[in-house]
Amino acid sequence: MSSEVNNITKINGQDFKLLIEAGTAWLKTNQQIVNALNVFPVPDGDTGTNMLLTMQAAYNEIQKSGEHNVGKIAHAVAQGALMGARGNSGVILSQIWRGFARALDNLESMDAAVFSKALAEAKVTAYKGVVRPVEGTILTVAKDIATASEVSLAENQSFFEMLETVVAAADESVKHTPELLPILKQAGVVDSGGKGLYFILEGFLKHLRGESLEKPTTALVQPLALMESDEMEEIEPGQDYEVIVDFRPSTPLNLEDFYENLTLIGTSIQVGEGDGMYRMHIHVPTENRYKPIDYTMQLGTITKVYIENLLDQMEQKEQNASRKVQVSPIEPGQIAVVAVSPGFGLSKIFASLGAAAVVEGGQTMNPSTEEILEAFENLPTDRVIILPNNKNIFMAAMAAKEATVKNVEVLPCKTVPQGLSAMLRLDPFGELSEVFEEMKEAIQEVDTGEITVATRSVEINGVDVQQGHVIALLNSLLISSEKTVEEACFSLLNNAKLEDRERLTFFYGAGISKHELNQVTDSIRKAYPKMEIEIHEGGQPHYHFIISIE
Repeated sequence: MSSEVNNITKINGQDFKLLIEAGTAWLKTNQQIVNALNVFPVPDGDTGTNMLLTMQAAYNEIQKSGEHNVGKIAHAVAQGALMGARGNSGVILSQIWRGFARALDNLESMDAAVFSKALAEAKVTAYKGVVRPVEGTILTVAKDIATASEVSLAENQSFFEMLETVVAAADESVKHTPELLPILKQAGVVDSGGKGLYFILEGFLKHLRGESLEKPTTALVQPLALMESDEMEEIEPGQDYEVIVDFRPSTPLNLEDFYENLTLIGTSIQVGEGDGMYRMHIHVPTENRYKPIDYTMQLGTITKVYIENLLDQMEQKEQNASRKVQVSPIEPGQIAVVAVSPGFGLSKIFASLGAAAVVEGGQTMNPSTEEILEAFENLPTDRVIILPNNKNIFMAAMAAKEATVKNVEVLPCKTVPQGLSAMLRLDPFGELSEVFEEMKEAIQEVDTGEITVATRSVEINGVDVQQGHVIALLNSLLISSEKTVEEACFSLLNNAKLEDRERLTFFYGAGISKHELNQVTDSIRKAYPKMEIEIHEGGQPHYHFIISIE
């Protein structure tokens, strides 16, 4: 390392822009590592994706700026992060940048002392932004790096040396998160949000050291079920084709070499494994579209190849997005309900119950603050109720509330059945506060069941989960792990205390076949002849069933 780098004492706005770009790039490289740090073995590990999209929105705000004032650049970063924030982790990250920018205000440059002050303000702002702060999370990491920077100030460190101290402190803090949050220790993972913040800061440091931002820290192999689609990712210039190759290696796969060679071909690399078979996913420019196949063929037997033009894929997604749900027009002064929905079928149901706007979102596809805000900002009323219908969307909904002059309430509904139950209490012409309380009461009257596939093997709360088995969750608590969807459904219902309930409503997902749907629901009807049972298309990804128990 050159003494010039080691002696960096301060940075200006353009320097900070390069750091934000580097932090975003390094987080993207390690995105799947962060996503995999999921407590429950469900296919909604999206912290890395949410934080990445938040950072990309922050960087987009400054990408073309020639501003040299570091305070102005920091404020632009904070604004971009706020509007692009997705999921709780993204919202907290945006609050970190908000506090950081507040400390820089209108300063031309940032030295070690200012950096330390900014980290301290970032910590304070992030904690204030959470109603019930929990230690062992990204908040703890923000606190620990602020403390480390304050201690190191006495050593007269340069900006670069301070950054080294901060990154080391972040690393150590993340490692200790399981000691502070027992569920992390039980699941055998560290906090995903804290790990994401660590990668952002480490990206800063790697940039100043002149190190590569393309090779991930760990060659991650994930379960095939956990491999993400590109639904929420931006397609970068040069990413013309998506190539997916399934293969069986003829000799044990050297993951480090495998990743290293793939980085020479393309980006957005993912590797999944199951039953001795590997799946490789990569984005490549047009001239490289066959290289991943040729390379993988040297390692073993290829069983399946998938190639898709990403630009065409994006056009198709835009066309699908234009398939709007028909909502009823809102009259001036009415209460407008904005519902977040994970599937087209569920969206149509929300619309039929009187929702003024429906925002696509749910597990693995959390909408941004800006998307929620845009859903109601132009409606001809200043009375709005938002139904997040997912615990990981609540904070983004609250951020949208704070970003508008309209009178907005956010209902604390964590599931789709809660949101649908609340919709039945909607009185568009009633007093906002009274209607809100009525809807809030309604969400307590329904239980929620979820059926999905386990993405890894783990034991949590006494439940022995095997990767690939079907798991049942009741009100977000893991109930059982079974071999079939039908067994998981019965296990869930046996734990749901149905003697006090009258109705079961099954919303089936995009991944379940008609045959399996009919087989499961017919069995349940025979087993519970006195229950009123309804079946509706939900269209949600990943989850075979979302079940409303009323």
